[in-house]
Amino acid sequence: MGTNSTGKPVAVVVGATSKWQSDGRNTLLAHGKRIDDSAMPVGARWGVGGAISQKFAQEGFFVVLTTRQQANAAPLADAIRKQNGECMIVELDLVSQDSIAGAFATIRREAGDPEVLVYNAGYLEGRDLPPDKELLEYIPVEMFDTAQHISSRGPFLVAKEVLPTMRQKGHGSFLISNNANSLRGRKRMTGQSLYYPRVMMRTLAQVLTEEYSEHGVHVANVIIDGLIDSPGTRALAIAQKRPDIVMNPVKIAEAFYYLHTQDRSCWTHDLQLTPFPTKPSY
Repeated sequence: MGTNSTGKPVAVVVGATSKWQSDGRNTLLAHGKRIDDSAMPVGARWGVGGAISQKFAQEGFFVVLTTRQQANAAPLADAIRKQNGECMIVELDLVSQDSIAGAFATIRREAGDPEVLVYNAGYLEGRDLPPDKELLEYIPVEMFDTAQHISSRGPFLVAKEVLPTMRQKGHGSFLISNNANSLRGRKRMTGQSLYYPRVMMRTLAQVLTEEYSEHGVHVANVIIDGLIDSPGTRALAIAQKRPDIVMNPVKIAEAFYYLHTQDRSCWTHDLQLTPFPTKPSY
C-alpha cells in the first residue's frame, strides 16, 4: 500500500504531523488532555506539515509523510486519500542516522527519488522547564543534543540522502521550515523550546544554496514568524484573545508550493512569513 505506481513526482515531508495536533506532545503538555479537533478545518488539523502534505497531494504529487510513529500520521493520510490524493507513511527518527538511511531507502524503492523535500521537524525540549530554570546553565545536555539533532545534524543527514540525485538530475527543491529564532541567538524564555540551534538550520540552508543552486537545486529557508493554527494552539488563551495573530497553515503551505514553482531566473532563498498585526522579527 502506498507504492507510487502512477509515476507522480514525489514530495517528501519530514515531520508531516504537528506536536500541536489534537493528541500531540505539546497539546498534551499545555492542556493536559487531547483536544477535540472535529471543528477544525482539515487543512489545519496537523499544522504546517499536514497542510504542506495536503497541498502537494492536491497539486498532483505522491506525498511521503514521515513521522516517528506511523499512528501519528494515519488520520492525515486518510484525509489526503479522501481528497483523491496519494501518499504513504514512512517512519523516520531524526535522532538516528540508521533510521534516516533506512527511511530514504524505503522512499526511493517504493515511491521514487524526491522532487521536493520539505524539512519540517519540530521539538519541544525546554518547554517544560520551570521559571527558575531559564538560564543555559540549567539546560540538560540531553535537551541540547535533541535540539542539535533536529536543527542541524538531521537536515545535514537528510540533505545527503536527497541532494546528490537532485544535483545529477539538475532540478529539485529542498525547503526548510524554520522559525524566528533562526535569525539570531535569543534568550530562552520560560515555556519556550531550546531554539537557538535553529540558527544552524538557516546557516545550512545558506551553505546549500551556495553549493547546489548552480546545479539547479532550489534551497530555501522559510521563517514562520508567529503562532501557527492547529488544535493545540487554537485552544491557547492568547490565540482566542488575539485571533489575528494566528497563522493559517493552509496559506503557509501555499508559500512552500510557490517556492517550488518559482522560475529559476528569480529564486527566493530566505522567506519570512509574519501575521499582519505583529512586527516582524529581526
